[in-house]
Formats: sequence, structure tokens, C-alpha cells
Amino acid sequence: MKLLLDENLPKKLKLDFIDHEIYTVADKGWNGIKNGELLKLLIAENFDALLTFDKNLQYQQNFKKYTITVFVLSAPINTYLELTKLTPKIKDHLNTDGYLNGPIILIS
Repeated sequence: MKLLLDENLPKKLKLDFIDHEIYTVADKGWNGIKNGELLKLLIAENFDALLTFDKNLQYQQNFKKYTITVFVLSAPINTYLELTKLTPKIKDHLNTDGYLNGPIILIS
């Protein structure tokens, strides 16, 4: 699967997904791009999912027009040590056929 880590996540989180093609926003040169435009870029470049810490994204975008899964990681703080606890949940979703388009909220 082709995954993108949003700029609000630690880059080290890439190490948790070595079985996937994973990029950061910085890797793609997409720093500072607004969410709506970012979702369009993800679809245009055939990404399967976005991982983000932005809890407002689900309320700001109309996911009926985007065919992409967005994992919203919810934790007390966005450090690698805290967010890596959610990695098994993310992998469970990625290994399931027919996962949903739009936001999937994962809480640590």
C-alpha cells in the first residue's frame, strides 16, 4: 500500500510501516499544502491512505468526493513513543480488504 504521513506526525513513524510504500509530506515536497489540495494530490498519485494527527480534518472535508482512507491518530501527544502504540491498529485496517474511504479514528 502507498501511505503518506502528514506533516504533523513524527517522521520516525515511517519505520513502523516498512512493508508498505510510505512517504512523508516533506518527502513529496508538499509542506504547507492545505488539506483539500493535499487529498487531491494523494488521489492523483494513487496513494491508498493518509495518516494524520489533525482531528479537525474529518469536519473540514467532504469525504464523499475523495476516494481515500484517512487514519486520524488520536493520542495525548504526537510523539513517536505514543503514536507507535497505534501501529497495530493501523496495520489491522490496512490488512483488511475493503476498508473505508474517509476518516478512521484510532485512539491510543
